[in-house]
Amino acid sequence: MIDLSVLRGSSYVVLGLARSGLTTVRALGAAGIDCVAWDDNEAAREQAVAIGATLAEPSRIDWNRFTALVISPGIPNRLPKPHPVAAAARAAGKPLICDVELLARAQPDNRFVAVTGTNGKSTTTALIGHILKTAGATCEVGGNIGRSALDLAPLGPHGIYVLELSSYQLELLQTFRAHVAVWLNITPDHIDRHGDMAGYVEAKKHIFDRQREGDCVVMGVDDEYSRAVFAEVAQDARRNRIGAVPVALDRPIASGISFRAGKLVDADGYLADFASVPTLPGDHNAQNAACAWAACRWLRISREVIMKGLTSYPGLPHRQERVAALGKVTYVNDSKATNADATARALSSYRNIYWIIGGQAKEGGVAPLEPYFDRIKQAFLIGEATELFASQLEGKLPFERCGDLQSALNAAHARAQAEATEPAVVLLSPACASWDQWKSYEHRGDAFREMARALPGADSVGRAA
Repeated sequence: MIDLSVLRGSSYVVLGLARSGLTTVRALGAAGIDCVAWDDNEAAREQAVAIGATLAEPSRIDWNRFTALVISPGIPNRLPKPHPVAAAARAAGKPLICDVELLARAQPDNRFVAVTGTNGKSTTTALIGHILKTAGATCEVGGNIGRSALDLAPLGPHGIYVLELSSYQLELLQTFRAHVAVWLNITPDHIDRHGDMAGYVEAKKHIFDRQREGDCVVMGVDDEYSRAVFAEVAQDARRNRIGAVPVALDRPIASGISFRAGKLVDADGYLADFASVPTLPGDHNAQNAACAWAACRWLRISREVIMKGLTSYPGLPHRQERVAALGKVTYVNDSKATNADATARALSSYRNIYWIIGGQAKEGGVAPLEPYFDRIKQAFLIGEATELFASQLEGKLPFERCGDLQSALNAAHARAQAEATEPAVVLLSPACASWDQWKSYEHRGDAFREMARALPGADSVGRAA
């Protein structure tokens, strides 16, 4: 746990008592720092009281006592409607921050690698951490992946924190500085929280705040939003002597990195081939690897060590995770794909796909995925989105209404085993949120993994990124 004793003399209201909020309460309490806490969920409040938290009902908070509001990033602070505690803090002139900001204040002598983007954040963050550890560097990986910011270990002066940061977290930072800022891509997401795409992009751009000479920007530039942001950021970078490394698919790019299908060419013409790495399938993972390569090169890690890290990367659960195999069929858990863009990345990585899809639909449904339909043998529909997706797939792709995940897996398994004469994939890549039938995408993915491994004759296999 991070030692927050350097913040003594400050006092905080903590709003939201899930994983990061509870850790924040523990860290503040351990440092002897005055704080009160609140969560609208009674069970969460009881859990906080059990670890010694002092609760304060929103209407009774005396804001004159407190320095700031530490708000869980998942709680709306402006749109679509601010939480009453957030609105009260803002009205009282108190800053709204998150646990990552407290980490930055407590560890001012460390370096930070920050990773953001709509898709690929977790894989890239974990991959950078794995490469750094392969190189023998002292580092911790967390933020929006794995452990929360204040649950990480304190590091010595040469330590590096590698953090996945969402748009929700980035808009709650005041002093945090990314020594290496990695921006992967931008596609429409979280519009309800940011109002429109312009608001979403602006929130993401906070990753570059407070960078200065000697720092670095690594940016994927294959979508129009990212290209526009890079043009703006590169100008500032040149003025302030900040490195700016563009990363592009399938085309040479000056002072940058190009990639395709597991092959990477850096600015010096060095060719890296990791196409045979099973944990990094597809061009989207080539982008993740290229951005990780650029970040680690800026941190003075040798090419040879980076390659060693890439080829030994174990992958992450729920992100094209290979969970079982039987005959010519591999069973892949991509439960983390909660929108069409993320699912497109999975569909582009395979052929002969028996596709399990559905849940709580996002805007646009599966219509954007039509370019990949020729890769799909049949779709198996589940959850609330069943009828919407049926209407979008009608006449374009064979599909079956299955209702729930177990039924869909059974149907996909039977069809794939009966038909597959060459390698095929039963792919859970839902393009939907999970909350209609599951607690989270992790809950959904864990269930799929267990179901797939329980199929008669199936062999468990390792995981993919």
